[in-house]
Amino acid sequence: MKLFFKNKAVMSGVFMMIFYQIIMIGVFTSGYSAIPKNIGDLSVAIVNEDQQYGVEFAKQLEQDLPFHVQTNTNLKTAQQKLEDRDIYLIMHIPQDFTQKLSAPDQQVQLNYYINQSNPATTNSTVQNVVTQITDKISAQLQTNSIEGVLQNVKMPEAQAKEVAADIVNKVHANVVASNPQPAGMHNQMAPMFLTMSSYVGAMIYSMMAIGALNQLKGKLGKWKAFLSLQGTNAMIALIVPLIGLSIYFAIHGYGASTFVHMWLLHALELFAAIQFTSIFCLLFGQAGMMLNLPLLLIQTIANGSVVPQVMMPGFFKAISHISVMFYTVQLDYNLLFGGGNSAFLLLGLVLVAVSALTINAVIHHFKPYSKLSPNAAPQPLFM
Repeated sequence: MKLFFKNKAVMSGVFMMIFYQIIMIGVFTSGYSAIPKNIGDLSVAIVNEDQQYGVEFAKQLEQDLPFHVQTNTNLKTAQQKLEDRDIYLIMHIPQDFTQKLSAPDQQVQLNYYINQSNPATTNSTVQNVVTQITDKISAQLQTNSIEGVLQNVKMPEAQAKEVAADIVNKVHANVVASNPQPAGMHNQMAPMFLTMSSYVGAMIYSMMAIGALNQLKGKLGKWKAFLSLQGTNAMIALIVPLIGLSIYFAIHGYGASTFVHMWLLHALELFAAIQFTSIFCLLFGQAGMMLNLPLLLIQTIANGSVVPQVMMPGFFKAISHISVMFYTVQLDYNLLFGGGNSAFLLLGLVLVAVSALTINAVIHHFKPYSKLSPNAAPQPLFM
């Protein structure tokens, strides 16, 4: 036993176990602490079309809701922001709100608009908010303040009291859900796992590919070997996603058009992930994996599949802007379920891929190498 403890490989393994245990606990503790702590960072819109009691009612809601509330917007603009995930809930107060409040035989309808093409935690939070708001409205409208408000709009005092007493049955929540997800957690988590499986494969492949580059650049020449590797990367990125996506689509069919778009997206993701993870392998060889693995763990939070970007702690939010997984997960939501802002997300993914490729080219340019004869012994995989 003593001999094993004195062995450098064994002690390195112990160090790695402790290192990644600390990293994993730190990442997941700090990342998931955003739920529910940062729920207040979500944005909602209140669209009021009633110029009587609706005005005061909207102001009261704005003060009470624990969110960033937008009020100076119309319904069409708010719906586009909802589609783009700039806001997560729209509360619409219709034009006849006060009129129906004052009519004893009329029910008040409040419209809530929700985009379900979002993480399950976000959807659950928004649904709970809708229930809480509706309950709060019913309670608020039964207070004495409603009597005074109704009297201010020329309603007799006796009638105002009668309406206020009966108001609990008048409020109806009409939830309009766009981009519904198919039932089942396997569908809701598909964007995360489809993206992560490609990223993990790219991380392992890049370590081996850079090792092959170190072997071949002495024989082929520095830049011929580099360009040949990039051509190989592009071909692999185009072919490999077909396997996993074919299995997923065989079980959960979304149509041929969606399959083609998902294939091209994940081909781009795989190429970007290879370039991104190759940076550390080029710089540090095998030790680059010590950085790639923590970055993978960090991106499980920063990809937005559990915690939306707006709720992320500052560190994870910063990483999301350069994360291959973030842009891919958001585009997967759009392709599988629906959503907007695809052009911006696609541009972000392309920029990450191009930037990583450029960084790799610069690192490769400054790394020394020795030109070998065809009969020379192969170099070690990592240098």
